This record gives sequence, structure tokens and C-alpha cells, in this order.
Amino acid sequence: MKKYLIVGLGNIGEKYTNTRHNIGFKILDQFALKEDLQFETQKLGDICTYKLKGRTFILLKPNTYMNLSGKAILYWLTKEKIPLENLLVITDDLNLPFGSIRLKTKGSDGGHNGLKDTQDKLNTTKYNRFRFGISDAFGKGRQVDYVLGEWTDEEKEKLPERIDKAIELIKSFALAGVNHTMNTFNGK
Repeated sequence: MKKYLIVGLGNIGEKYTNTRHNIGFKILDQFALKEDLQFETQKLGDICTYKLKGRTFILLKPNTYMNLSGKAILYWLTKEKIPLENLLVITDDLNLPFGSIRLKTKGSDGGHNGLKDTQDKLNTTKYNRFRFGISDAFGKGRQVDYVLGEWTDEEKEKLPERIDKAIELIKSFALAGVNHTMNTFNGK
């Protein structure tokens, strides 16, 4: 049985629950809800497992806070003996329009502290990352407030459909492979 580590980045705590920065958690929470899965708090994060067509998806929401996400990712990759190519890290991205999705197999951290720590702990920039667009609709010097701010009413209305698309991408990543998934979902 092939194993995949699907990591949603976010910050723990009630005050972060509905923020743009927590889209990784939000996507995995919705995935778990749709598939009737329960997260369990384990070492360095909340975990649940989902099986589909000979694949095991280990969903991880690190409880290390965003800036130290790499520690949890490295721990679970090692513990579960999951190859790096079967890792998918879900994160928010200011450089993409709201709701757009982009899967990449490598790249820079783009100034994202969760990705920066992941690169540091994994000692590589070659790992799969799924970037969910949150747009850059903020004034100069307001980036932190925007990222840690809650979704607008218009965004909240569109989020369910975009999150459903994100869940499709995650399943495709494990079932059809990264290249097929990029061709099918990027920019959609």
C-alpha cells in the first residue's frame, strides 16, 4: 500500500481558525468531514488516515505553528517511511488570485515562513507544494493583518467550491500522479 503525507499548513488556536493563513487546515478539515474521518492529536500535530484504491493518505495539521512546520513534516515522513515524492504541503499564497490553485514539484519558499522552515528541515526545495491563492488585496505594510485576517463575505461564499476542488486535487495527486494532477488542476 502506497503512503502519502498530506500536510495542511496553519496555526493552532481559535483566533486563527478562519484566517486566510489557515487554508491548509481548512482544506484538510473539510476533507475529513466529507470522508467522515476524525483527527487525533499525536506527536507534533493532528493526524487522520484515509484509504482509497490501495493508497493511504495521512493527513497532518502540524501543531508547531506555521513557522516551525518543517519539524512536524520531517518527523511524520520519517516515522511513516514516506518517500519525499509522496509529500504534499498545502499552503496559502499571496501571489495567486483568490481561490486559484497551483501544484508545483519544487521552488522557493516565496517568503512563506511555513515553507521556509520545511525547506530548512528537509534540506531541499524539491518537494510538492499545493498553493491556494488568497490574493494580495491589501495596502502597503498590511500584509500580516491581511494574511491573519478572516475571509471576506464574498470569499466565504466562494470557498466551499474552491475547497472541493482542492480535495479533488489531493486525491488526484495520490491516484493519478503529480504530473497529471498539475496538468489537470493548475490554474483552475
